[in-house]
Amino acid sequence: MVSYGKQEIYRLLSEKGVWHEITEHKAVYNMDEVADIELPYPKAECKNLFVRDKKKREYYLISVKGDKRVNLKKFREKYNTKPLGFASEDDLMNILGLIPGAVTPLGLLNDTDGKVILYLDQDFFKGEHLIGVHPNDNTATVWMKTDDLTDIIRTHGNNVVITDLADLYE
Repeated sequence: MVSYGKQEIYRLLSEKGVWHEITEHKAVYNMDEVADIELPYPKAECKNLFVRDKKKREYYLISVKGDKRVNLKKFREKYNTKPLGFASEDDLMNILGLIPGAVTPLGLLNDTDGKVILYLDQDFFKGEHLIGVHPNDNTATVWMKTDDLTDIIRTHGNNVVITDLADLYE
């Protein structure tokens, strides 16, 4: 099984013929730090929340536009989940092979059990259909078509739920 790091992500996108642009930048650990770097498509920047239920049976990656804040209680109510909290650093590394600050839907390629469900805000399918995500490393952003990203994740075996998350924003 391939472990997907930055170079493996670049190679995968090239091998699949997926259009993408890469913006290399300093390491960023949160959206405030992202705001300090110059990005070619700032409205397409993705923010990701890796959450789980208390018993660590269900894991979710919630991906929204970078300027949004998600209310997890409302998410729980809308999607009928058990109470949610943020996954630990150990879970992040063991399941997605990522460090804090590098969380990305592309990390699902390291989810060998396909247990993490991606909830992707439908806002990424408006306008140019662009999304900016880390390539499993927080020193770059990969810009690609949202459909290509969801195809890659689904082909890997993870469920992808494209949904309107606007009613969950704070």
